[in-house]
Amino acid sequence: MTNWNVDFLKPIPNSASVSCSCGCSTKHDYALIILNQPFSYSLLQRVWNSALWRCCADGGANRLYDVLTSLQVDPELFLPDLIKGDLDSLRCDVREYYASHGVPVVQDHSQNSTDLMKCVHTLQSKEQSEGRENSSDPSSPLQYDIIILGGLAGRLDQTIHTLSYLHKLRKTRKRVYAVTDDNVGWVLDSGEHRIHIDHTLLGQTCGLLPVGIDETVLSTSGLRWNLTDHPSSFDGLVSTSNHLVPGEDVVWVKTTKPIWWTAELRSLIKGIQHN
Repeated sequence: MTNWNVDFLKPIPNSASVSCSCGCSTKHDYALIILNQPFSYSLLQRVWNSALWRCCADGGANRLYDVLTSLQVDPELFLPDLIKGDLDSLRCDVREYYASHGVPVVQDHSQNSTDLMKCVHTLQSKEQSEGRENSSDPSSPLQYDIIILGGLAGRLDQTIHTLSYLHKLRKTRKRVYAVTDDNVGWVLDSGEHRIHIDHTLLGQTCGLLPVGIDETVLSTSGLRWNLTDHPSSFDGLVSTSNHLVPGEDVVWVKTTKPIWWTAELRSLIKGIQHN
């Protein structure tokens, strides 16, 4: 049974490990990867303050710099740990600004990986250096949970890449989230899952999407329209526009194949202060 929550969207102190809201003793360390897609300052603040490591994928640095300067927020308050990619989208003025403030800007010309993949590869190297890759050693710190800011909006081919890449990452990473101002989503691998619902953060609408598979068999509880051993595929039923139920704090999902879970986000309060 895998537990999930969206605690990284809560207003919390800067650079703090997040205790799991499901009641277990696990503390989650988050890594943030910012993609070249639009996002609000309010969403940025939430995910930035939840993360211990922050990386911009190429033109994601443009988005970070522009959202801050457009609101007259000092970009020095939000310096990423790394900017990486083939750098075909990174503007010269943004590159010069971050380089002058000590942010490493790494160009990777590999045509076999996208900018997002390049950032994840760097995170994996960081985990190895910190001893996080040895999950069999209980004294080792846990693998970072990844928050991808962007990836579910804009160009369809980029969205499909996000869907595909997270589907593949489920084999090597326990939790990877993609979040935009409209929704949050992640891959549920085959098996059983408990999704802990924070109704102050999540809106009403949710979905279970059989992406990248031929067919799965779904059972659920905690939703407005639950399923019991029901086949789901693109040729058959797809549980879109399902609803979370007020007062139900846990959604249980059992799936025979990997699927995407997605939920609508409520508008975040914009008055959060950066610590």
